[in-house]
Amino acid sequence: MRLAVVSAGLSVPSSTRLLADRLAAATRRRLAADGHEVDVRVVELRDLAGDIANNLVTGFPSAALEEAVETVTGADGLIAVTPVFSASYSGLFKSFFDVIDNTALTGKPVLAAATGGTARHSLALEHALRPLFAYLRAIVVPTAVYAASEDWGGSGDPLTDTLPTRIDRAADELAGLIGSRRGAAALEAEAVVPFEQQLAALRPE
Repeated sequence: MRLAVVSAGLSVPSSTRLLADRLAAATRRRLAADGHEVDVRVVELRDLAGDIANNLVTGFPSAALEEAVETVTGADGLIAVTPVFSASYSGLFKSFFDVIDNTALTGKPVLAAATGGTARHSLALEHALRPLFAYLRAIVVPTAVYAASEDWGGSGDPLTDTLPTRIDRAADELAGLIGSRRGAAALEAEAVVPFEQQLAALRPE
């Protein structure tokens, strides 16, 4: 199985990339527990910023950007993580998904996540990211994961230290959706009977 991870973090190191890596690791563990081998590929948008801007102006993607788009569109599932700027996703994050054809993610399982300095921006997941992927016809898992600065410290309070729990729950949902979608595709493929076989069945003995 192929899992694509898009990280729109700008700094190095980046809490956005850290969250993306943790979500990917949790999803891989869940899929591995179900007997699936998982190929995880990370698309770091920070490295593609110039290519994305040039593509928006010229309409022609560079080789690196084309490879990144193929990684995302060809994956069985997608984890997309952005920092929150002005109560929404970052411009770099949106510009990358503007490059992708609006039908290329149809039916693809997506886990949406975001990072920010304060928990007050967590609703950006619901009023910005979820509508974006709904427009792209993707299937977004019920649990979206937001990590504020205080989520990384860990106070020992079970009522507030919920980031690992939310990561595991979202990963379980994504893995389950990927598995069910692959299973449905396999059953559909088995149900297709070649024309020659159908014709042979109609011939008298």
